[in-house]
Amino acid sequence: MTARRIVLAAALPLVLAASAQAADTRHFSFAYDQPHTTAYGVAGDTFAKKLEELSKGTMLVDQFPGAQLGQEPQVLQKLRTGDVDFSITSTANSASVQPEAGVFSIHFVFRSEDHLLKALSDPGVVSAFKEMVNAKVQGARILAMGTMGLRDMYGKQEIHKVDDLKNVKVRVQATATEDTMFPAYGAQTVHMPFGDVYTALQTGVVAMAENGINVYQSNKHYEVAPILSETQHEANNNVVWVSDKVWNSLSDEQKGWVQQAADEVQKVEPKAALQLEHDSAAKLQKMGVKFVTDVDKSGFIKDAEPLQDKLAEQLGPGAVKMLKLVRDVK
Repeated sequence: MTARRIVLAAALPLVLAASAQAADTRHFSFAYDQPHTTAYGVAGDTFAKKLEELSKGTMLVDQFPGAQLGQEPQVLQKLRTGDVDFSITSTANSASVQPEAGVFSIHFVFRSEDHLLKALSDPGVVSAFKEMVNAKVQGARILAMGTMGLRDMYGKQEIHKVDDLKNVKVRVQATATEDTMFPAYGAQTVHMPFGDVYTALQTGVVAMAENGINVYQSNKHYEVAPILSETQHEANNNVVWVSDKVWNSLSDEQKGWVQQAADEVQKVEPKAALQLEHDSAAKLQKMGVKFVTDVDKSGFIKDAEPLQDKLAEQLGPGAVKMLKLVRDVK
């Protein structure tokens, strides 16, 4: 055998092995409706990196941020039909497929950022939420939980107390929870896709919106709503989903890798998200955005507390259980 043939013969197994690995490599879509610069991007990066590492490069994640594959309600439907593989969505929008998920949108349940972090790292809370949703949703399942911090109100006017919201049109997420809570403060609720909020604030279709500070910055809502009032009325929680079509196509080993990658998101994303909130607040204040930090929350809480248990009961027994579990976290 000539030297050239010997080299080719030696190289052939490596070429075949590389070809086999390439053939076994799968690409998965990971969709979300916020910019990559938000905590959703942290979740996407963390999940993709960990899954590639565990699978030794055979399971790769292609991210589609900024609603490229649709707003959250549409993505949730695409998950269930198998047209999207993985996603991260808010728990509020998750209520469109499992109403009990709306329990995390009940106002003033999470008492502080510290309480929020502790609740989302509590095994009992996480396990109960996943079980509550996965038991009833068909076509997709929750793998992990995360957060983008607490939500605040923003517009062209300052909110110092609950009376300042009387008759104010506020864009809210389309959930039974929001439609009960905001009218209790005297506000008028308006539903619209998140992607329409900027224009609605600009044109006066709504006077106020509410979200996390990093989302407010990343979507440039400060350009048309230059005053943010720190009401911290609601947690901005989210969940990582996988479609059943993908899940059922995986081997037990691959399912283990996917779950470990999701667990890494749950470990990393919440603290990173809160840091993004603080960094965004500092940047926006330097840019001249006005932050109302002396909001008197007592009036909001007085109106909200009588509704907390009532809403949970209306949502279902899973929501009642979740509310108690979160309250019990010290």
